[in-house]
Amino acid sequence: MASLSGVRVAPLAPMRAPLRLPLLDSYVMRELAGPFAFSLGAFLLFWFLNIFFLAADYLINAHAPFFLILRFLIFRVPQSTPYAFPFACLFAALLAFGRLAADNEITALRTTGVRFIRICQTPLLLGVAAFAFAYFVNDTVVPKAVDLSTRTFYQIVYHTATLPIVPQIFRKDESTGNVFYVGNIEPDHKTMDNVMIFVNATNSPYKEVINADTAIVSGSLMTLLHPRVTKFKRSGAVDGYVLSPAKMQIGLPLAETLDQFTSTANNDDFTVNSGQLRTEIHAMEATGQGGTTLDVKKITLAQKLAFPFASLIAVVLALPLAVRFGKKGRTLGIALSILLFFVYFIMMSAFVALGRNGALNPYLAAWIPNAIMGAAGGVLFWQEEH
Repeated sequence: MASLSGVRVAPLAPMRAPLRLPLLDSYVMRELAGPFAFSLGAFLLFWFLNIFFLAADYLINAHAPFFLILRFLIFRVPQSTPYAFPFACLFAALLAFGRLAADNEITALRTTGVRFIRICQTPLLLGVAAFAFAYFVNDTVVPKAVDLSTRTFYQIVYHTATLPIVPQIFRKDESTGNVFYVGNIEPDHKTMDNVMIFVNATNSPYKEVINADTAIVSGSLMTLLHPRVTKFKRSGAVDGYVLSPAKMQIGLPLAETLDQFTSTANNDDFTVNSGQLRTEIHAMEATGQGGTTLDVKKITLAQKLAFPFASLIAVVLALPLAVRFGKKGRTLGIALSILLFFVYFIMMSAFVALGRNGALNPYLAAWIPNAIMGAAGGVLFWQEEH
């Protein structure tokens, strides 16, 4: 091809190849993908069906709409995330590396100088990713999903056309000791009916009960309209009936919004996020409260991280076991997955019981099963590497 005189043609820049995973990592990932997807789907389906059997009575005998039952079930499924991902990681690592070991592919790689830790790089990264994702879902998605599921359940029970705010809410402010009771919340989502607040005697010789037929919530502040205040002596005798001003303002527990107030009042500690639960624990400790209630909250807070972290622990334990027993077939891998999963939760139940009765530090109780399983996996991993 002729070129114009005096014009220099620059050589074509070499095209960069698209980024690709190394062949070994790509191959291992394909082996992991199938068992991981299957076991995760199977666990979520089992969780879904287990709840469905409990809800079937409302569908058959109470003639609840199928759509409401389905919505209740779907919003309950995310609650299984902290358990589903560790099981899926365990199952996938055992089956995938069991197959590689049975076909002597791991042996072939190691004879060419590839270290065991290098072969395990992809499943270990899978464990880290599963841990991060499970923790994120458990701390952000699950509280909202369970709240919607609970409200859907009350919609089924009370035969309402819209999602209700659950009536008759009791809530204790851990920072002050005050106890709130709300009879009902209006559809405008800011007006409360039949409000009663028990004010604990901290810096006063009197305890108080505040009643109001109506209260308006704005942000984290509750305004009581025409409240009535009754004072009690510490002995329980009524000191007097006091008519308060036309309005009285009281902050909601822990400076929460109305959504947080109604949600945490009707769900257990494991359905609130870590920040809210940590705030409650600090408030209880600051006011000198303790006992079983505080220990349970601490265990639950620790479990919010410990359960998802078990995804990585499962991979560390499964890889050396798969190499050792993989040649005995996939059936053994499936059996080992189920067995180790139940052993882990038996250990968790036992140590949580010790943490609740004060025999063990609550945070330690939640993490000991991970430590035991992780240590066992680490020893087996080291032996396999050397």
